Amino acid sequence: MAEFFWETRSPLDRALVSGPYGAQGEAGVTLTEIRNFDLVQVMARRGKAAEMAKAAKARFGLAAPETPKTAGAAEATLIWSGPDQFFVLSKGGRHQAASLSPVFAASASLSDQSHARVLIRISGAKARALLAKLSSIDLYPATFPVGAAAATSMDHTSVTLWRGNDAPDGQAVFNVLVFATFAESLWHTMLDSAVEYGIEIGHSEDLA
Repeated sequence: MAEFFWETRSPLDRALVSGPYGAQGEAGVTLTEIRNFDLVQVMARRGKAAEMAKAAKARFGLAAPETPKTAGAAEATLIWSGPDQFFVLSKGGRHQAASLSPVFAASASLSDQSHARVLIRISGAKARALLAKLSSIDLYPATFPVGAAAATSMDHTSVTLWRGNDAPDGQAVFNVLVFATFAESLWHTMLDSAVEYGIEIGHSEDLA
């Protein structure tokens, strides 16, 4: 009997080529695919939003975002993904669906999105300029500060977008979650849109 082995690969495995791309000189945009994360979507059952919020606070020690924002919990980030729902983004298996299921058993339905989404971090001096070509969201600091989030679209592709903590050099850092099946298409669109700024391409397992 033949034996089969499954090898986990990133949806961007073919498309992502690490290194410089586009205009020469100092890169204006850094595109980093974040790999090997845990992502669980928590969605309140009908009439159970308050109960879900209470369970989330007991688990994470803070309120889950009820508006388009993120919240930093211990070893996890809670990301608003719509009314009465949010993502739990983490690493290391502490907040996987199996461990969260008992917490939300009475109030919410869970969906493991770890291998269904691709996470792309966008930073650099021209990060906003790149995103302005693809999104209708106003990303300037006064309207989209650290911790702001949005369920929006880029190049006709649904994404969850949020602003993380600024980089050590003070530059803004943006994160995009996109469905795996659309990730390669959006990736190429990002490359085309940022080619004039020069791009540094890479991947990482660091969520920070």
